[in-house]
Amino acid sequence: MAHPKEPEQHAGGSEFTPPLGVELPRPETQGSAFARPGTRTSSQLSHPAFTPPEGIPVVSLSKETPWPDRMRTMLRMPVGERPAPEQPARPPEAEGGPPVPRVLDLTLRIGELLLAGGEGAEDVEAAMLGVAHAYGLGRVEPTVTFTLLGISYQPSLVDAPVTANRTVRRRATDYTRLAAVFRLINDVTAADLSLEDAYRRLAEIRRNRHPYPGWLLTAAAGLLAGAASMLVGGGGPLVFAIAALGAMLGDRLAWLCAGRGLPEFYQFVAAAMPAAVMGVLVARFGQHLPGTSSLQASAVITGGLFALIPGRALVAAVQDGLTGFYITASARLLEVMYLFTGIVVGVTLILYAGVSLGAGLDPDQAFRAYENPPVQLVAAMVLSLAFAVLLQCERGVLAVAALNGGIAWTVYAALHQEGIGIGMSPVAATAVAAGLVGLFGQVLSRYRHASALPYVTAAIGPLLPGSATYFGLLGLTRGHLDQGFASLTKAAALALAVAIGVNLGGEIARLFIKLPGGAGQARRRAAAKRTRGF
Repeated sequence: MAHPKEPEQHAGGSEFTPPLGVELPRPETQGSAFARPGTRTSSQLSHPAFTPPEGIPVVSLSKETPWPDRMRTMLRMPVGERPAPEQPARPPEAEGGPPVPRVLDLTLRIGELLLAGGEGAEDVEAAMLGVAHAYGLGRVEPTVTFTLLGISYQPSLVDAPVTANRTVRRRATDYTRLAAVFRLINDVTAADLSLEDAYRRLAEIRRNRHPYPGWLLTAAAGLLAGAASMLVGGGGPLVFAIAALGAMLGDRLAWLCAGRGLPEFYQFVAAAMPAAVMGVLVARFGQHLPGTSSLQASAVITGGLFALIPGRALVAAVQDGLTGFYITASARLLEVMYLFTGIVVGVTLILYAGVSLGAGLDPDQAFRAYENPPVQLVAAMVLSLAFAVLLQCERGVLAVAALNGGIAWTVYAALHQEGIGIGMSPVAATAVAAGLVGLFGQVLSRYRHASALPYVTAAIGPLLPGSATYFGLLGLTRGHLDQGFASLTKAAALALAVAIGVNLGGEIARLFIKLPGGAGQARRRAAAKRTRGF
């Protein structure tokens, strides 16, 4: 019986094969997501795309744009939509491409210094992304939380990702070191440094000592407290000297506690006590001394509080919250709460003792207006200058920080004080003044290619709610609960106004400063996608 004839087998044939004579358009040549990374000298092969270029809107990132803006824009985009960065013309480190573990390690070490110095989480991620891209790693994802830095790099879709992390265990405020790290990042992103040179520069930054000796920092704390006492109406050189002495004793006591390994909470408790003791002594015995009837204990204690209120941590916490880093923002706010609670405990213990001993501490002094614009302007500038020294700012920044602080107080007084201003509420006036501080700080940082923190943090010193904090604690101590809680609520509102104003001023500067390349509006739209609710 004959079997049916089997169909012919066409080697390599397919029902999708086009008929003979039909010529299809040649597919567009593009990188493959399954290709291994090449060297940094071939930009076409180093960063293959996840999706075809016709499916992704083109985003132009001009090299003339400051690296924080470029990297922040890329951070706010999904990984698959990020354009491949331009590759620097460096000789390859090795035939197989960039040394991934060393690049990741350098990136984490730079991020550690930035996070420990007080930079916001988004700025730290932008710096880490910029360093990794500059050394040829395209598909990287940096992650920053309050104490942990992580970064992941996936060479291709068929390779396992390489991850690394680093824990930030010690925080130290040194804006001189922070400025040096920013200069290092500028040089790296501009393709001016090899990997070994970057490691060498980073080691030098870590080895550098603080720019100011310990005795100068203690004197700056005293100067800050004395200037703050004059800002709120202390009444003369004697109050200045007493407030300065209390702050310097508190600073030395905090250094002693730190040397013994006590947690930072107890350091703040100890640092708050000497200023409160000085205020209680003035209230108890000041009226018995000739020519001291005008001394105000409230000004002495308030001056000491200005040197302790954690304004830097509060600004960083609110900035992280507004930029979407809610876990880090929550941790920072919790840190601020603990430090503030330490101040409350230290001051309240002394105030209870002072009231029991008959010290005439008067909560009604909170409603006595003090208006002496020339004295207050000088006090505000001196306060900002001393604050900048405590923050270890570079010497070239000190004068700018003092001037910015004077402008901040002038705007606040022009808006709030009834004698010379328009009578705006203190919270709104504080927010406007802090917004100008953030605006000027962002402009200066862009002009000098540096961090905005040295120009901003010291300048908000005159706006911190030291007086409202003191009178709130005093009201609670004397049993005036309504007045005490009202003052503490006002202090919290003023602190939030400072933080939100600084952040809003910086965002306004980024929004309206013209970006080169003609694609600024497209970049802003891409950056805004991250916070949309859909």
